Amino acid sequence: MNKLLNNLERKFGRYAIPRLTFVMICCYVVGYMLQLINPNIAEFMTLEPGLIMRGEVWRIITWIVIPPASLDLSGIGLIFTLIMLVFYLSIGNSLERAWGEFRYNVYIFGGMLLTLIAAFISYFVFSAIIGQNVMVGNTFSTYYIVMSMFLAFSATFPEAQVYLYFIIPIKVKWLGILYFAMMVYEAGANVRYIMAGYIAHWIPIIAMVAALLNFFIFFFSTRDFRRYSPQERKRRRDFQKGIEEGRRRYENNVNRARGNQSANANYRNPFQQRAAGRTGFGPQSGTTVFKPTRHRCEICGRTEASDPDLEFRFCSKCEGSHEYCMEHLYTHTHIITSKQTASDEHLQDQ
Repeated sequence: MNKLLNNLERKFGRYAIPRLTFVMICCYVVGYMLQLINPNIAEFMTLEPGLIMRGEVWRIITWIVIPPASLDLSGIGLIFTLIMLVFYLSIGNSLERAWGEFRYNVYIFGGMLLTLIAAFISYFVFSAIIGQNVMVGNTFSTYYIVMSMFLAFSATFPEAQVYLYFIIPIKVKWLGILYFAMMVYEAGANVRYIMAGYIAHWIPIIAMVAALLNFFIFFFSTRDFRRYSPQERKRRRDFQKGIEEGRRRYENNVNRARGNQSANANYRNPFQQRAAGRTGFGPQSGTTVFKPTRHRCEICGRTEASDPDLEFRFCSKCEGSHEYCMEHLYTHTHIITSKQTASDEHLQDQ
């Protein structure tokens, strides 16, 4: 499946619709506006296979414009509708950034295609069983496609956190489990009606299965796609975080060393103190206590005793063992033996 998607992306990736979620939200806004103009207009836009076969072919497209939830013009209802649209836009954009435009297009249009196929299968099967045309347009809509989009978001970003009712912090994976449980409960309620003899209640179960089938096909067939797995994304974040921490630590050491230059102006390293005869081994007045150190910069002479936070490194380009602080590690002149210098001059003469 990954190889197939990669091949398709190389061939048809340029035709992917960018910001597809924004396009879907715009379609929902158009649907809300049409419902305000004519509340009964949705009856002419639903996915009705029987009417499509009679010539109303526009229904193959217009059912996508019908929003997953009805519009409530009351103050609180309108606010929650806007919040719902903004939330769908954010999770859709997150999935598109994580998967890429082409794979996100495949997921959304794959769900629409499976919903379309399931609607026609339900129409033919149940019309034959019941003996008359069955209306399925109110069941097959974008509601379960949006549900599958949220399940995909919870599976891709399980540790992301949202605020339920703007107050309660909760991880997305628990909301995904809750949504899935709600769908299972809804399916169980329809099963009870089916056992009572109302076979038409198979239709919402089929619509639900079509959306979930898209979710399971996409994730189970691409579960080895490591670039988009949460573990791989976490590893990349940790790697970038480590680089940033190392850079900040280096900059802090450099700034600290520059800040201490004035304080260390009169500092003499142990070798200078020995040469001056000022090095002592006790707290007597007028003497300096010498403590052996393990690290010393060849340029500035600072040690871990003078600056405990300073880091030291050996230069791999210098001949012999020469140690430098991080401030002078990349700015010093490399030490090369006369033998190597003579050999290089001989090669240049040739």
